[in-house]
Amino acid sequence: MKCIAVALTGLTLALSVPVASAEAPATPNLKEWNIPWDNTRPRDPWVGPGENTIWFVGQAGDYVATLNPETGDLKRYRLDPGTGPHNVIADKRGAFYAGNQAEHIGLLDPESGEIRKFKLEGEGPKDVHTMAFDANGDIFFTEQGGNRIGWLDVDQYDYRMFNVETEWARPYGLVVSKGSRPWVALFGTNKLATVDARGEIHEVALPREGARPRRLDITDDDQVWYVDYAEGYLGRFDIDSGEIQEWPVPGGTDAYPYAMALDDQGRPWFVETGPSPNRLIGFDPQSESFSEPATIPSGGGTVRHMVFDPETRSLWFGTDTNTVVRATLR
Repeated sequence: MKCIAVALTGLTLALSVPVASAEAPATPNLKEWNIPWDNTRPRDPWVGPGENTIWFVGQAGDYVATLNPETGDLKRYRLDPGTGPHNVIADKRGAFYAGNQAEHIGLLDPESGEIRKFKLEGEGPKDVHTMAFDANGDIFFTEQGGNRIGWLDVDQYDYRMFNVETEWARPYGLVVSKGSRPWVALFGTNKLATVDARGEIHEVALPREGARPRRLDITDDDQVWYVDYAEGYLGRFDIDSGEIQEWPVPGGTDAYPYAMALDDQGRPWFVETGPSPNRLIGFDPQSESFSEPATIPSGGGTVRHMVFDPETRSLWFGTDTNTVVRATLR
């Protein structure tokens, strides 16, 4: 394993919090849908395929479900008790869910309701956490307790597992670049990680030892954006140059930024989960300005993951207050 240590000279740290300006992203419009299955922690929405189809999972309710945002109609597919789904991604083959507690990835057929289970192998925890498609439609995934990054060839049912060398690194949020290279936030330490074409893991050490990156996203030109949950920073890592820039988020050290995603202009959006209600905030890299916070009407509890839909220019996320939220950008 190669460890990429980023020197302090490669770090630009904004010491003061940029305030909202004319160039800052406009505050989005938020719409919430109450989920009638109480206390089930709806989370990790996924857009499509098809029109008016938003997938999500009930982590505490053992289900995969769809929402039609035009009609408000909901459809629930029950999973085995104790599945503990964390994440869902979908394409024309169906909806893949992360069976976090039951140690598998499941493929749900929306028409029949049938489920194909890809069981994980090996010693230790096999707690599938976050998944993302690569360019071929295969799946990279993280195991937080297992301390591994995995890859699943869906057609061949073939796994490759990559052990993270740093102990208790807690591989968490994951995204895949256009070149089908995974990037992972190692929530148990102050590092990001990636897997190269040879299957070697490379770790990127963030300059602050107290940093704990939790979610991340990547631009088409290989800029990795991440949120530091522990100390309240938004950061950007340039893969080519190794430069890291960071900005303290408006909520400060008690902000606990968690869910994040990039919009179609390359602007990061994130949710501060420390304040109650939780706050959705955008950032413009050109002006280095944050938007005015948008408070989540139900409070949010904790917003854990977020995706951007370019067709409607909307962010989607679930909340611990049992809602699914669309934030339409202006």
